Amino acid sequence: MEEKFKRKIRSFVRREGRITKGQQRALDELFPVYGISNDNRVLDLVQLFGRQAPKILEIGFGNGESLASMAADYPEKDYLGIEVHRPGVGNLLLQVEKRQLTNLRVICDDAVEVLKYRLPDTCLDAVHIFFPDPWHKKKHHKRRLVQPVFVQLLAQKLKAGGIVHLATDWEDYALQMMEVMSAAQGFNNLAGEGNYSPRPDYRPLTKFEQRGQRLGHGVWDLLFKKKLAENSV
Repeated sequence: MEEKFKRKIRSFVRREGRITKGQQRALDELFPVYGISNDNRVLDLVQLFGRQAPKILEIGFGNGESLASMAADYPEKDYLGIEVHRPGVGNLLLQVEKRQLTNLRVICDDAVEVLKYRLPDTCLDAVHIFFPDPWHKKKHHKRRLVQPVFVQLLAQKLKAGGIVHLATDWEDYALQMMEVMSAAQGFNNLAGEGNYSPRPDYRPLTKFEQRGQRLGHGVWDLLFKKKLAENSV
């Protein structure tokens, strides 16, 4: 029997992995405080954080170390992190507790679904996607997160002048990211057409990245700005 509906292609596979006792405690005790439940309600980010401040979304924050560092270093900004893997969510919540962060909230869900149904248009000042799954086999490239339709969705949610910041250590994915972002309407490359950006000071250098640099591996950052208006910079 033929499938009635086309199967949805996801950019991730849920792998629960081992959850430590500390991570489980964080999920049980801290998620109700700093986490956002999965429902259909549209989020009011100003109400959620209780103030007017720049709102930064990070998609796929991994173990959360970098996101927690940014939230600690830039207390004048509010950070919303999305991650599907519960051990990483638990680890980030432990960092929130350790650093006593008040400017960070967490969602454990599919980022595409959150962007489509939970976030209002023009609510974000920046979107960070650091080292997303490269799906390195060619037959899996369709699973990569950074695709034209996804970038259109980001454009809807960003304010005018908002920034999309991508980073990858896979050259092939960096080339795809550059192609997709350069073709996206309404964005300007902050480094100039076809150019990659140096790592901004605000993006922490991860242990994984430091190890890769010692081995001679490259890292590519892309920063694109949503135009203020049609035909503007």
